[in-house]
Amino acid sequence: MATGCDRRAFIGGAAAALAAGCVGPAAKDAADAAALAATRKWFKEAQFGMMAHWGLYTLLGGEWNGKPGVRAYGEWIQYGNKIPLKDYSALAKAFNPVLFDPLDWMKRARDAGMKYFVITSKHHDGFALYRSKVSKYNVVDATPFGRDIIEEIAEACRATGIKLGLYYSQDLDWSDPDGGGLKNATAKVNWGDEDWRNTWDWPADRGYDFTRYFERKCKPQVKEILTQYGDLCLIWFDVPCTITEEQCLELKGMVRRYQPGCLINGRLGYGLGDYQTPGDNMIADKTEAGVLYETVGTMNDSWGYRPTDTHYKTVAEILKIKADCAKIGSNYMLNIGPDPLGRIPVAGIQILDGLAKAR
Repeated sequence: MATGCDRRAFIGGAAAALAAGCVGPAAKDAADAAALAATRKWFKEAQFGMMAHWGLYTLLGGEWNGKPGVRAYGEWIQYGNKIPLKDYSALAKAFNPVLFDPLDWMKRARDAGMKYFVITSKHHDGFALYRSKVSKYNVVDATPFGRDIIEEIAEACRATGIKLGLYYSQDLDWSDPDGGGLKNATAKVNWGDEDWRNTWDWPADRGYDFTRYFERKCKPQVKEILTQYGDLCLIWFDVPCTITEEQCLELKGMVRRYQPGCLINGRLGYGLGDYQTPGDNMIADKTEAGVLYETVGTMNDSWGYRPTDTHYKTVAEILKIKADCAKIGSNYMLNIGPDPLGRIPVAGIQILDGLAKAR
């Protein structure tokens, strides 16, 4: 059986061969189009998936210095509570989820009827759940855990038949002085006017250049996740604020080059995605024939682990949302927030078990 490194080397070599022109342009274009069409068909039929928000914010559980997070979303605590990067990044020394069992996660997802799984390879805090050569701020190089979480999840997906998708925050990055969050009027997004950059570590009026971040970190890391973990069914970008249309086109071109059959969600920006994703926990109020849709929602109120948030949906409520999505031809992706030890919270397990029994 090939090792993870052997597999990644093979995939990278195959991609390089295609890029070098070893296959005729017309034949490659036809093969790429067929691969994307096949994934679109699969996605339409899949209907149900699982998402996971997991990272350093999990350790805080929505609390900082004896105070609750300003925002309901646990994964936004660094921004909401203006936690200095030196303090927030120190959490990496405590990140050691010794009970992490990705095979158990995938089996539970499969038994609940889910066909694909999407996890935060890098969220807005800038911390990567895989070994990145671009930044040492990652789970392998900066934590006592020292294991590539994305690689292990990819292996568990292959073992259970679950398709793998990866979330990547292409705009916001609170660990980088040039990270995005400053609203670009041309982006035409409905995120409001609030500046989402890290302005508590770096003043708002500093010499700021998002392009530096895009070239230095975003593009190289997107290439890493596209080339290191085998076939991806989709890549899930998020909150385009500062990024330009030209930069989004670059990212789309990278996906098409390295993963021709990989779908791109609508939050890439500028209408360049392969399917539409309404706002959090929102079902599209109208749909168009031939267009793919996905509703993404939480089990409780927070995406990241927040134990004080006990407002969990019932199995019946989740099944109704799933049915409502199916009526308009939309997929439903249900999020979990694993705890600091790598476990799915008990309430989440009960929901997944209930969904499995309801099938």
